[in-house]
Amino acid sequence: MVEIKPLDKNVSIMNQLATDQSPVVLINLFDVAEEDVHALIKAWENDANWMKKQPGYISTQLHKGIAGSTVFLNYAVWESVEHFKKAFTHPEFQNTLKAYPSSAVASPHLFETVAVTNLCTGTLVP
Repeated sequence: MVEIKPLDKNVSIMNQLATDQSPVVLINLFDVAEEDVHALIKAWENDANWMKKQPGYISTQLHKGIAGSTVFLNYAVWESVEHFKKAFTHPEFQNTLKAYPSSAVASPHLFETVAVTNLCTGTLVP
C-alpha cells in the first residue's frame, strides 16, 4: 500500500479538501524503489482509468524523472476541489491504494493557476 506524505508541511491534502475552489490542479509526486517501477505504473494506470470516469475530471499526465530517476509526477486537472474530493475519498478509490507497491510514497497536493503579467493566466496572488 502506498504511504501518503504531505508535500507541504503546513497544509495537508485533507486540509485542502475542506476548501471550495475551482478549477484545481493535482500534483502528486511518487517516489518508488527501482524494482517497483512497473508495479507503480500499473497501479497508477488503474487509478487513472477509474478517475477518468468521475464527474469533474478533466485530464491527467504522468511524468517520470530522467537519468534513472524513480520519481514520478502526476499532473491532473479537475473542475473543482469538490469533484476531486468526491473521487479521492470514494471507498472504491481508497481501496485501490492497496495495489501500490509498499515502497511507494505519494505526496498529493492541490494547486491553482497564478496570474503573472505577460506570462500566465490565473488568480492574482495578493
